[in-house]
Amino acid sequence: MRLDALGPGGPYRTRARLPLSDVSGRPMGELSLVPKLYVTRAMAALHRAATPPLETRLAALARAGELFAAGTVEGMAAEEYLTTVSRLSGTPLANARVAVEAIRLSATGAYRSVQAARPVGAVNDWRDPAARSGTAVWVRRGDVFAVHAAGNHPAVHALWLEALALGYRVAVRPSRREPLTPYRLISALRAAGFGNDQVVLLPTDHDAAGELLRAADLSMVYGGQEVIDRFATDPRVLPNGPGRSKILITADSDWRDHLDTVVDSVARHGGTACVNATTVLVEGADPAPLARALADRLAELPTLPPEDERAVLPVHPVEVARAMEKHLHAVAGGTRAWLGGSGTGPAGGGVVAELGDGSAVLRPAVHQLDSPRAPQAAVELPFPCVWVAPWSRADGIAALRDSLVLTAITRDEELLDALLDEVSVKNLYIGDHPTHWIAPGIPHDAYLGEFLMRTKAVIRG
Repeated sequence: MRLDALGPGGPYRTRARLPLSDVSGRPMGELSLVPKLYVTRAMAALHRAATPPLETRLAALARAGELFAAGTVEGMAAEEYLTTVSRLSGTPLANARVAVEAIRLSATGAYRSVQAARPVGAVNDWRDPAARSGTAVWVRRGDVFAVHAAGNHPAVHALWLEALALGYRVAVRPSRREPLTPYRLISALRAAGFGNDQVVLLPTDHDAAGELLRAADLSMVYGGQEVIDRFATDPRVLPNGPGRSKILITADSDWRDHLDTVVDSVARHGGTACVNATTVLVEGADPAPLARALADRLAELPTLPPEDERAVLPVHPVEVARAMEKHLHAVAGGTRAWLGGSGTGPAGGGVVAELGDGSAVLRPAVHQLDSPRAPQAAVELPFPCVWVAPWSRADGIAALRDSLVLTAITRDEELLDALLDEVSVKNLYIGDHPTHWIAPGIPHDAYLGEFLMRTKAVIRG
């Protein structure tokens, strides 16, 4: 499997290539890495390119979505892609299928989704009759959009398709862990009608990655807290970092009635997504019974290779899995382990389950905290790892801040008003809804269109 860069001049195979291996270390192919000068020239070509008409873009997106999901792209059939991406990234096969469907829906419905972000007082075109008496027109903030993609889940590539729908030219720097999905998607987009100067794949080293951001009008980057801190004040960059999603169950609700939702929120997507719950807070009761019940349920998840249809947990090379386990046990010091602890008792045994081929499943971990303000509550790891803690009104909103999603199982409307007003709680799900819930047209971390677009006053005769 040779994954070339996809530049303005077509596929480009470089001398510098990154070996690609599956989760067991078995070689799978090579990824071309382009130098900084190539990035500079490619981005210049995107700036020079014209934007295709709206109808042309939308038709090409729809064709590309179907081709990506069900067709043969660059000689690789859809089922072969699913198996390959599972082995390459360690994403369970069932999760890869869900991601493919998310990408297909995004491609076919991208314009409908972005229209949900348009201000109600704005129109899309200066030719709209409303402009005769004066109106706002929704326009792009630039022409070229760059994406530093994540490799934790193939579905991250569903979002940037909205930029193509809005008329941006898009440059994607793929994750070294999982470059196959963007390679297949961009190849499908080109086969469906997008020109080589409309969407490009630019695998790079870290030095050239900075050039990608410099040359773009706007960018979206994925990473840890350091990425959030680095770009927090840059108006040209939209950072996507840890989700730290949470569930709060107040005293007017019985956690036993919602255990299925808690388990699903922790374990769906293999626990790798920013929308997975990493902290569960319980008011007015000892959190130990919930932690025990949650550990019992998560312990039932099977240990299987990623290409197995029944697999639900992420797989990594053994040395990577062991490093994550070591990190977990280091940060979990002082907590009470119910599952995945470092000891040898029923709650111990760690989280690494070797498969015997050089790969290992990362199994769930459940730890109990004494306080919702414990530092561990801010720790997010790429497998089902959850911290269970007590919560009281004295802890207040502070313990619930910095949540991409907060599921609040409560009937306290005053509390819900406060949570809705809290800026750092990005999404509020009221009642028995898993933290991973999402639907077309619903914002993830606000609408991407809010970042890509602006309004401009227009009046014409």
